[in-house]
Amino acid sequence: MNRRNFIKDGLGLGGAAMLAPILVSNSFASEKELNLYSWSDYVSDEMIKDFKAKTGITVNLSTYGSNDEALNKLRASNGKGFDLIMPSVTYGGQWHKYGLLQALDTSRINTKGCEASMWESSKTSGGVSRNKRYIVPFNWGTEAITVNTQKKPGFKTNEVSYGDLWGKGLEAQIVVRAHSAITGAGLYLDRIGKVPSNKMLDTYKSKEQMRKIYSQITDFLIEHKKNVRQFWSNAQETINAFMQNSCVMGQTWDGPAFRMMKETKGKIKYMAPKEGAIAWMDGMAIPTGAKNLSSAYAWINWYYGGGKAGALHSNTTGYNSCAKNATRYLNPETKTLFESVYSGDAIKNLWWYPEDPTWSAAIRNEFKDKFLEA
Repeated sequence: MNRRNFIKDGLGLGGAAMLAPILVSNSFASEKELNLYSWSDYVSDEMIKDFKAKTGITVNLSTYGSNDEALNKLRASNGKGFDLIMPSVTYGGQWHKYGLLQALDTSRINTKGCEASMWESSKTSGGVSRNKRYIVPFNWGTEAITVNTQKKPGFKTNEVSYGDLWGKGLEAQIVVRAHSAITGAGLYLDRIGKVPSNKMLDTYKSKEQMRKIYSQITDFLIEHKKNVRQFWSNAQETINAFMQNSCVMGQTWDGPAFRMMKETKGKIKYMAPKEGAIAWMDGMAIPTGAKNLSSAYAWINWYYGGGKAGALHSNTTGYNSCAKNATRYLNPETKTLFESVYSGDAIKNLWWYPEDPTWSAAIRNEFKDKFLEA
């Protein structure tokens, strides 16, 4: 089973009906401009061209590399400057805390164009607050292990571990993102019984538990920091680490890893570790200061418009679409790569990010900075 079929089969989604064209065409905007703020590698030129061809709307794209970067930019502008953003669904609480997102008018959205399981699961993971919908699903993906198998052979999906990054023989050869490296190392240390954390879920229960567990994990990472050659904060930095900066192993997103797999014809491989690939869902939301509301809803409905736009996103970026029927339009190479990575129990073992408590970001950043500065 590949991870796209998992959405349908593993989460109980029934058969998908094709979207009636009228649902899409009626939603298109009177405005002809969309100021879109997206993760750095989510929106391809092909997507922008297709959206404009379908709607006549010009996209002005700006990008970010982290949830905090996007949140801080919108906080500084009091929610103004963009018509549509793509926050992680589990980060919804942080946005709601500052009142930066407007409640969505779901009557203007073709909700049937989203995978039903993703629509439902996003309700309780940050997409809905105070019985109002603020974030709708866009895509989902994972963070796991990427290896240059020519330089480090022998690692296999479902057998590799986050702990392998911190072993001997990898001095100055790995690349990680500081805050998610804490999660990966925590899952490893919990599995071997060194830092019990209920698979890191205890860190979401209270400030005290998060500080206690993060402190032990960060001490472990600092002790093994000699293995780190580079830290990454966006997809392009990940690619540069392997293709230009001699990194041979790392904890990375699946999107850039899949693009490197294609470019190197499989010499660089992305692998799900035995502790489980770290899974997330990102969404689409409208800031409080958005000017082109119709254009924002037009983008959402274009993406939910029958599967082709979702597949275009997946084929060009390597991430999974939450649009219904996207799997019907995946190219063969993309399907093959997904099946090679997510074999065996990889889908069953996914570790999904819980919704972030409003106090967690500050603590996470505190220990991230301690790791970076050590």
